[in-house]
Amino acid sequence: MKILLIAPNIDATDVGEAFVAFKWAEALSERVELTVLCFQRDGRAAVAQQLPTAKVVTWPEPAWARKHERLNAMLKPAWPVFAGHVRRWIREAQSHGTDFDLAHQLMPQAARYASPLRHFAIPYIIGPLGGALDTPVEFRSEASSAPLFTRLRKLDALRFRHDPWLRASYSKAACILGVAPYVQEVLGDIPLQRFEPVLELGIDDVAPTVERQADRGSLKMLHVGRAVRTKGLRDAIRALAHLKDLPNVTLTSAGAGEELELCRAEAKRLGVADRVRFLGRIPRAQVEELYASHDAFCFPSFREPAGGVLYEAMRQGLPILTADRGGPSWIVDDTCGFRIPVTNPQRFAADIADAARTLATEPALRRRLGTGARAKVMREGLWGQKADKLVGLYKDVLANQNAHRAIPMDSHLRISS
Repeated sequence: MKILLIAPNIDATDVGEAFVAFKWAEALSERVELTVLCFQRDGRAAVAQQLPTAKVVTWPEPAWARKHERLNAMLKPAWPVFAGHVRRWIREAQSHGTDFDLAHQLMPQAARYASPLRHFAIPYIIGPLGGALDTPVEFRSEASSAPLFTRLRKLDALRFRHDPWLRASYSKAACILGVAPYVQEVLGDIPLQRFEPVLELGIDDVAPTVERQADRGSLKMLHVGRAVRTKGLRDAIRALAHLKDLPNVTLTSAGAGEELELCRAEAKRLGVADRVRFLGRIPRAQVEELYASHDAFCFPSFREPAGGVLYEAMRQGLPILTADRGGPSWIVDDTCGFRIPVTNPQRFAADIADAARTLATEPALRRRLGTGARAKVMREGLWGQKADKLVGLYKDVLANQNAHRAIPMDSHLRISS
């Protein structure tokens, strides 16, 4: 099976979307005849060397797009440049009789980028798409400090209803992948041919089993993530204020951000500062040590599209406390943790506290949920398993295309059987 994979950045030495795209491409290149189109970032290892079993075509990433790292990660300003390269390359490939069974736009993850694949007759898949979650009304007054470009997400719903290029990109796709089922609801104004939930994240293996404390009334909770309002660190701190009768329930925070000083002040105001450790940004190896040394992972992020840190914690056998919204609501189930309804800040903190109290006072349940977390991530999170399932989806999409002829054939592109 000949697959064309496109993503603006694919890099094993990077983080975020670029690293995730590399893991998908690496696993897929071992299972299909893969051609990859992407940017090559200056100063980084050649993508072709990183993916020796794939055919790799790259273009230099514009230097101006890399001047502001956070802005580049959020808005992908070089996407029109990349899309233009892709269109020209496909046309040239067609003129030389190159065949592909299917194309897959793997990234960007955000559901706001019109696809160059919509201009061609080849069946294509987009995703896994994520993002486009809004901040719950009850929390908006506390999230008003978000940077301007992150508030532009409010325009997403309008674009799904009215942007002809974005609507055509998704409606013409043979299948749209979403990081969780909520994405189908977000795209509800667009007529999709098919939707499948596929979490974009994966793991290489599970961590060795750790024997954790079983003391009743004691619980070391861990929060890992950027210190921004939506990640729920402030809510986890407020939960401690409901647990003053359990002084051995503590919280460790790993991550930097604009919310950090506010959270320090909140812990002091609530009288729980002595039970919260703020580590700020720390090396990756130290984060792994924290997973191994803590008893539970408290990540009540209420606008989380996917939740990669949940997989990180689950592979370490930690029970999870998270929000019943977005990606976490799909990743976590009753076998591995608690999903807490997102109501209002006061009720949310109290419900987090109730879940933490249950874990602190029931060590057997804590162990059972930790075991369940490891088992769940082993069932669905290993990269090889995820790639096998995606290849199975490719075959099913092509079978349906051949059976129903949903997309007309183009005389300039032969689709091989």
